[in-house]
Amino acid sequence: MAHDPPPCVLVTGAARRIGAAIARELHGRGARVLVHHHHAAEAARTLADELDAQRADSADCHGADLREPAQLEALAEAARRRWGRLDGLVHNASTFYPTPVGATTAAQWDDLMGTNLRAPYFLTQALAPALRASRGAVVNVVDIHAERPLKDHPVYSAAKAGLAMMTRALARELAPDVRVNAVAPGAILWPERPMSTQARERIVERVALKRPGTPEDIARTVAFLLFDAPYVTGQVLAVDGGRSLGS
Repeated sequence: MAHDPPPCVLVTGAARRIGAAIARELHGRGARVLVHHHHAAEAARTLADELDAQRADSADCHGADLREPAQLEALAEAARRRWGRLDGLVHNASTFYPTPVGATTAAQWDDLMGTNLRAPYFLTQALAPALRASRGAVVNVVDIHAERPLKDHPVYSAAKAGLAMMTRALARELAPDVRVNAVAPGAILWPERPMSTQARERIVERVALKRPGTPEDIARTVAFLLFDAPYVTGQVLAVDGGRSLGS
């Protein structure tokens, strides 16, 4: 009796944090996962080996600076060739830091727009034929600050707003063969830069559920949009404990 091949998914920025949780969740759902990384090569290799040990030939990793067109194309080629098909693409890779007005540099603009907006567009474009062939799906990781700008982060907020609109636009462009949706996390993981306890408490106080979420909350939502939502496209789903309610 023939069995359907396991779905093959590329997850960008998957070596650590939310990206690693997404990779583990998708792998746990039976997918083969290509773990993309930029600087975190050792963490990516460790994660791929961990997943491969659970199920042979089910995970691999590939390094690329998504701001560099040649490296982005090499990643797309690796995703097409590794298992001979591609069923899902998750744009999780991101840069995040403040850019106060009056102190923003052109390099910061290019970096934030490049990783959060330009790279997802061109990687999707490069992989669209493979995704059409499998009738696959794309999930973008946006941010609740795509709609409510974050103080001192105007460039990041604008880039994520662009990614939210790109989600809707590509859902139209790639239909009916490819679905495109997005997840907008709220307070999930605290930034890696120092942050006071008081600042964290102020954020949680604005969350309707009065607690931060977990990377697994995002990962499960990504898996739902990839595998369990065949009639959902062009949507941005907030996973924020009700913070976007304005409570």
